[in-house]
Amino acid sequence: MENARKIALGFTLLFAIIAGIRVYLIHRERVEAAHPATAPEVAHYKITDDDIVQLRQLYPASMKDAKSLNGKSIWVNAGGQIQAYPYTGHIDFVHPDSFLLGADELRVKDFITAAAPASAAIRIPRGNKQIYVIFTRPADATKQLAAPIGFIDADGYTFYLDTMFYYDDPHTLYKWPQPVWDAITRHEATPGMDERQAGLALGQISKSDTMDLGQSHRDLLQPWKIVRRHL
Repeated sequence: MENARKIALGFTLLFAIIAGIRVYLIHRERVEAAHPATAPEVAHYKITDDDIVQLRQLYPASMKDAKSLNGKSIWVNAGGQIQAYPYTGHIDFVHPDSFLLGADELRVKDFITAAAPASAAIRIPRGNKQIYVIFTRPADATKQLAAPIGFIDADGYTFYLDTMFYYDDPHTLYKWPQPVWDAITRHEATPGMDERQAGLALGQISKSDTMDLGQSHRDLLQPWKIVRRHL
């Protein structure tokens, strides 16, 4: 008889414990439903006015497409990349001129093809021939220069125009303070410059594993975009 009472008491305590656990779980579910956990805050990139600037693209497929720029101005985007050479009906590879620098204005005269000698330090792939833009600068409309902007090989034409140049004046595209533009004109970096401004001021290098703007700034680089069309 005594053992039966003990067994009954044991079952009663067990049921009480199970009921208590069940009540606790139901209460917790109701509390969580009424107060859902706050999702961790996600960092969002802040879009700036510069990010929404629409840059015109030419997508040249032939020399005819490129020559549509004849008589127009273009402005250097990929500064410090390309060596210019004197042009007097032919390209003087022996006496190189200056490099194309960020935001510099070039007045396009024509496009030609030519094969650079092995001694010329050209950073454009050589292919069978290179494509050159013939241009003058506003400071000297009589001095013509040539700079490589693409090449021709068995696969066709490859142009770097869309990435190397702006087709609209960047001074009007980007509403930066005048001191920033003054520093870019001097090709100097100043404290507070962002990635685009520093890239225009200091130039870019020509090799990177990423198209990410942040990484490209760490490399001082925005990689060139190749536009290839078959012959």
